Amino acid sequence: MATAAERGVRVSEVGWVELVLRSTRVITPEGTRAASVAVAGGRITAVLPHDAEVPAGACLEDFGDDVLLPGLVDTHVHVNDPGRTEWEGFWTATRAAAAGGITTIVDMPLNSLPPTTTVDHLRTKRDVARSKAHVDVGFWGGALPDNVKDLRPLHDAGVFGFKAFLSPSGVEEFPELDQDRLARSLAEISGFGGLLIVHAEDPHHLDAAPHKGGRRYADFLASRPRDAENTAVGNLVAQARRLDARVHVLHLSSSGALPLIAAAKAEGVRLTVETCPHYLTLTAEEVPDGASEFKCCPPIREAANQDLLWQALADGTIDCVVTDHSPSTADLKTDDFATAWGGVSGLQLSLPAVWTEARRRGHDLEDVVRWMSARPARLVGLDHRKGAVLAGHDADFAVLAPDETFTVDPAALEHRNPVTAYAGKTLSGVVKSTWLRGRRVMSEGRFTDPAGVLLSRQP
Repeated sequence: MATAAERGVRVSEVGWVELVLRSTRVITPEGTRAASVAVAGGRITAVLPHDAEVPAGACLEDFGDDVLLPGLVDTHVHVNDPGRTEWEGFWTATRAAAAGGITTIVDMPLNSLPPTTTVDHLRTKRDVARSKAHVDVGFWGGALPDNVKDLRPLHDAGVFGFKAFLSPSGVEEFPELDQDRLARSLAEISGFGGLLIVHAEDPHHLDAAPHKGGRRYADFLASRPRDAENTAVGNLVAQARRLDARVHVLHLSSSGALPLIAAAKAEGVRLTVETCPHYLTLTAEEVPDGASEFKCCPPIREAANQDLLWQALADGTIDCVVTDHSPSTADLKTDDFATAWGGVSGLQLSLPAVWTEARRRGHDLEDVVRWMSARPARLVGLDHRKGAVLAGHDADFAVLAPDETFTVDPAALEHRNPVTAYAGKTLSGVVKSTWLRGRRVMSEGRFTDPAGVLLSRQP
């Protein structure tokens, strides 16, 4: 085995260097600059001037003007493995993530069988994922009406928090919480300092909405009114305020909830909020009737609503952008919006989709990195090692050609089923390569063997 001296050369300012990644545009917490990033042992050891001397024996990768940015962190991914692996699976989901510049995902506790609602179920999922992960993978637990006793053991076993629904989830093995059970679960989770993440739609508003079914997207949109989100977020804020609990609103689509969220944050309620690429880049006006690849819950709303989501993202009312990648087999995407499976497959396309629209609206890649890497890492307590090009962090990177464009071909995507709402769209930003702890795991569409590790919440 090679000695440390044979693998790298000691540099007084840096220490041992095995690899140097160089670009004229490196996105760091201090801004974008020309730099050389030194790597050893899978960690970033220093961010140096662009023209820093490369130690003899160290490997240099010079990306020219392509942008070197921290690998993205996606904390909302439905891998569906085991149990519904024909919908996705760890092998395909993590390849899609790597193809899109995502180096860390956190898997949702449904729609796998079994759901991640006990320690035994978590162990089952980890055993399935271990040999298939092309990127690093963490896990959420689930909060159900009857599993309060399992929450603390799951927390101790390393889940990053707990997912709950306030309205039906769409799968019978993961029932929703009513307000009393929400209070009970939240009190338990708050007691050990945990995080509850919530699908916030009020079931009473959903029940009262018109349900016509059929091909018309306008009818589906009317069946998931903004008031359902607004009311559910208000109830969640009230519970969090009462218990001084930490809560996170998943996949916000309604701009009507934004004033309430801003006021709660200003008051000191321990509240964070995410939205998703499809809410920021797709609009109700463009959804063809019968095109259920656009169906998700809560739904893609109108362009005016989208403008307000962008404003909230810019001013910090919304914290982060993650995919809610929720795939299914193609046969479940029928042309009847009432019966079609609800979920948008966007894992591989999230970075170019958001970058395309962000640039059009005057944002830069530093904004995108903050929304899609730094803040999701902070949400799950991984910001000490993920989400930034910073000495001491994991050497996780994406190399992006931000001005190159491509047209989305569903058949060319890495996720298991070739169904996407972005089919035929021209997007800016081509991910040239993805690096995980100093190892290139994807380059120009070619992949190494799985190199991801399974992550646990830090105590």
